[in-house]
Amino acid sequence: MLLSDFDPEIKIALNNELKRQEESLEMIPSENFVSQDILTALGSVTTNKYSEGYPGKRYYGGCEHIDTIESLAIERAKSLFDAEHVNVQPLSGAPANLAAYSALLNPGDTIIGMDLSHGGHLTHGHPVTFMSKIWNFIRYKTTSDGLIDYNQIESLAKEHKPKMILVGYSAYSREIDYKRIKSIADEVNAYTMADIAHIAGLIAAGEMNNPVPLFDVVTTTTHKTLRGPRGGMIMCKKEHKKAINKAVFPGLQGGPHENVITAKAIAFKEAAQLEFKDYAKQIKLNAKILENELSAKNFQLMFGGTDNHLLLIDMASKNITGGQAETALNLAGITVNKNSIPDDTRSPMDPSGIRLGTPALTTRGMKEDEMKQVADFINRAIINWQNTSELEKILKEVHDLTSKFPIYKNLSY
Repeated sequence: MLLSDFDPEIKIALNNELKRQEESLEMIPSENFVSQDILTALGSVTTNKYSEGYPGKRYYGGCEHIDTIESLAIERAKSLFDAEHVNVQPLSGAPANLAAYSALLNPGDTIIGMDLSHGGHLTHGHPVTFMSKIWNFIRYKTTSDGLIDYNQIESLAKEHKPKMILVGYSAYSREIDYKRIKSIADEVNAYTMADIAHIAGLIAAGEMNNPVPLFDVVTTTTHKTLRGPRGGMIMCKKEHKKAINKAVFPGLQGGPHENVITAKAIAFKEAAQLEFKDYAKQIKLNAKILENELSAKNFQLMFGGTDNHLLLIDMASKNITGGQAETALNLAGITVNKNSIPDDTRSPMDPSGIRLGTPALTTRGMKEDEMKQVADFINRAIINWQNTSELEKILKEVHDLTSKFPIYKNLSY
């Protein structure tokens, strides 16, 4: 993958980023490391091809091989998630959600979705988003115990008569009762939609409940726990196929990124292997070890712990903000993201919490013993968040650990 010397600035930046990934502990739960096959596909000749439309119905000539690739991606995704129909063209998760809304709803219709600070996503109805100007979002929260408030969802559904009930989250760490949501939606004649962007890999491996056979429409990204390229996907019942396809193209997008779809097809095949099931199990086990270790060190975990790949942590008990914690951990070679906690009173740019997860560390081959080391690194970094020399010591220990778990062999630019 060596680049020419035509653009030395980019070459240096790429090699620096490769070095950062290799030497740090990547714990942002929405990030992962793709295989070298996927990296190759992303840089393949499919990036040269325009292919507006769908397999067998394109607006450009010369798409016969592109049709083969996209059809493989579709069929592999259908098999992986037990889906009746799949559209692999969404460019990312947010456009996939927008397409799903526009396919099934009219402007002004009501959607019930999760409040952002309680683990939801911007695209689930936050007032700053464009989609909140089109549809009427009613937001629900978690209970005082930190669990999804299904009773509140049912009450809101009866009161507001939504056209859609939406579940699936970006910072919520527990399992979801999709059958309960379906029952509530049926009572008020609402569509059901799940955004499984964070947990798609765990669902594909059978490690979490699968809403796809049950719900009207399910959206996801293809990276995160699914460990594919950065992109989106929509799965739905056959009855919604025409509306979903039309909403994606020509409704919201033009030509699909076929190099990314090629990489998606490879990722779906990887996720169907037995090794991936072991990987998904280890993600959850590693997260549970972190939960236990950090709880023992008096970190305050939101939602009472985790059933998936991530932890949301309130840093107030450590007398530090989420932003300060993110900075300190970064200096120690540990990458997390600052994150709001339920009903956070602080600014989103310096909230009360941090969010971290185990997918990328698990991809590297790290297991229980390494998670205990990582928990110790995190604890020491937070205790010494203003002590540069101590953070530098931790950084060296992090480098020693990561050197034992290389990501890419013989890769350079």
